[in-house]
Amino acid sequence: MTRTTLATTHLIFVLVVASLATLQAQAADEAMLDNVRQFLEVQANSLGDDTEVTLYPPAAKFPACPSPKPFLPNASRPPLGRISVGVKCGEQGRRTRFLQAEVSVIGTHLETARDIAAGETITHDNVVFRHGDLARLPRQALRESEQAIGRVTMRPLSEGQVLQDYQLRTPRLVNRGEKVTLEARGDGFRITRSAEALAPGGRGDKIRVRLGNREVIDAQVIGKRHLIVDN
Repeated sequence: MTRTTLATTHLIFVLVVASLATLQAQAADEAMLDNVRQFLEVQANSLGDDTEVTLYPPAAKFPACPSPKPFLPNASRPPLGRISVGVKCGEQGRRTRFLQAEVSVIGTHLETARDIAAGETITHDNVVFRHGDLARLPRQALRESEQAIGRVTMRPLSEGQVLQDYQLRTPRLVNRGEKVTLEARGDGFRITRSAEALAPGGRGDKIRVRLGNREVIDAQVIGKRHLIVDN
């Protein structure tokens, strides 16, 4: 075998090995991306009826990521729209990679069925469900009727407007300066006394009240001019 033949054979061997390594790296990257895609689909499926996930791999070449474990850096935010997703690599998760993704979810949300005046109580008759891409909705958009029915509008709303949490408040059960009943409960006892509300509040709100001896304490609104003190 001549030197030229040996050199050619060696070059072919090197190219084959390099190609195999490249194919293995690409397969590992595809497996990691599939893992991330499935993770995001599971996270978003509960939000609506139809989910679509688009991944944007980083332009730079990263080392292989064995045993990928995806996670959401901002777990308190629903996985909608353009988001960042982290991937811990290796059994110990000592290396972390980050990818960009676009998550689109088709689901329902609430819109106003007619013009609604400020101070009006929301009922089933003045809201309607609409279908759309949840990622395109405002951050505080309401999706369940229970989130809106019985609440009061803070401002006028136009027909066809997406209903948002900040536009509504709970019905006011206590007004500032009103005499209220303050209740304390415990094992085997229940005590009530009169107090003065120092702020307005709806059900579940905690406000300050003043007792007859001028002491000021916090209490929670549980009914019309009725509050309870935490033990």
